[in-house]
Amino acid sequence: MTTIPTVLQLTLTCFLISTASTSDAAEATPNIILVMADDQGWGQTGYYNHPVLRTPNLDAMAANGLRFDRFYAGAPNCSPTRATVLTGRSNDRVGVHNHGYALRRQEKTIAQALRDAGYSTGHFGKWHLNGYRGPGAPILAADSHHPGIFGFDEWVSVTNFFDRDPVMSRKGDFEQFKGDSSEIVVAEALKFIEGNSQRKIPFFAVVWYGSPHSPWQASDEDRKPFAELDTDSQNHYGELVAMDRSIGTLRKGLRDLDIAENTIVWYCSDNGGLPKIRPETVGGLRGFKGSVFEGGLRVPCVIEWPAVISQPRVTALPAATLDIFPTIAEIVGLPESVLLVPNDGISIRAVFDKNVSLRDKPIPFRHTGRAAWIDNDYKLLTTAVGKEAFQLYDLSQDPKETTDLFAQNPDIANRLVKDFKAWNESVELSVSGMDFPEGRILPGEPESRDWTTSPEYQSFIREWKPKIR
Repeated sequence: MTTIPTVLQLTLTCFLISTASTSDAAEATPNIILVMADDQGWGQTGYYNHPVLRTPNLDAMAANGLRFDRFYAGAPNCSPTRATVLTGRSNDRVGVHNHGYALRRQEKTIAQALRDAGYSTGHFGKWHLNGYRGPGAPILAADSHHPGIFGFDEWVSVTNFFDRDPVMSRKGDFEQFKGDSSEIVVAEALKFIEGNSQRKIPFFAVVWYGSPHSPWQASDEDRKPFAELDTDSQNHYGELVAMDRSIGTLRKGLRDLDIAENTIVWYCSDNGGLPKIRPETVGGLRGFKGSVFEGGLRVPCVIEWPAVISQPRVTALPAATLDIFPTIAEIVGLPESVLLVPNDGISIRAVFDKNVSLRDKPIPFRHTGRAAWIDNDYKLLTTAVGKEAFQLYDLSQDPKETTDLFAQNPDIANRLVKDFKAWNESVELSVSGMDFPEGRILPGEPESRDWTTSPEYQSFIREWKPKIR
């Protein structure tokens, strides 16, 4: 029997160790892209067999990655969910009580943490965390809560929802763009991605679409497959077609740059679907955007990371946008101090490699006086916080929330009520600023207001307002 010479054996062993170490090091600093739709319901994907909509690029992501069947937006509308993505904390905890509320500058964000860890950071699209209501306007350079304040090196952003031919802000400089809004923000993100790829710098890119939020403005070609629907539904679904196409552009761009293998692409929506669009948007679930029933909170979610998620899978693990920051922090190896406590999310890194069916921490929701508490199969719900009027559902048997089990299961109900109330008390402490080193909220946080009546925008309104819809 022939043996390998000792020198060759040592050389081969060192090569294998070196290769493994290089691979491990690469996986510790993956590129990261967070992609979020604006008002896409849980049922609005091809992989859930929607009756009229086809999403071939999102389906391809799902076929190549990890699909979540029980993934939740952090809140039932836009600004609050965005706050949960950046902080891992419940929206009421961080002061973003509804759409058009500003994120407090004392909060710690995922962009700040990754920037400090050596990542290049960029935001592209809808921001909606600077306290302005109304349709998306280009963000002012002097805005006290623009994306750069919260850790983004580069940004091409607007205050809120935006459609075709948008006026956007590139770090305070206004630019008029032409075309579909989803394709525009992906094109801008790819410029950022390519530049960092060439310089061998890991990047963190946030792509927050303005679609399929109203007012709907799809191209004639994109709405053509839906000619039998009413006009709003035609345009709504046409926007989803363009958005899905832009996902294909993004994925192809990563492959062309030869960085797809070690790039995490995490896709989800910011809240449940809309009630007046036909065919319906929430896959038969109860409620819509603005509701703490499943139709208002449960959203599509797919994570693609070929270097690690090598076996495509579907998971029923309950997870949420609250989990994004803790999960990325574990992957990159960030210190615990990057997360402000109390933190409401958990790391779901383990589910990337193996089947995990239970989470060890409930998912909390509190929004405009309503709340929900999801503890694996069971969901406690109230439409009036503080009124002692709770509902209980077993989502494993009743995902459409048709049968209230509160009276039938007192042990489970009482346990969940007790846990929810303890959490709710902790949120009240956070609202008062007790989580911050100063023990209070520092002055200078803006009230929610409409940009069209704000003094700082008055000199721009005559020129820009007619172009913003």
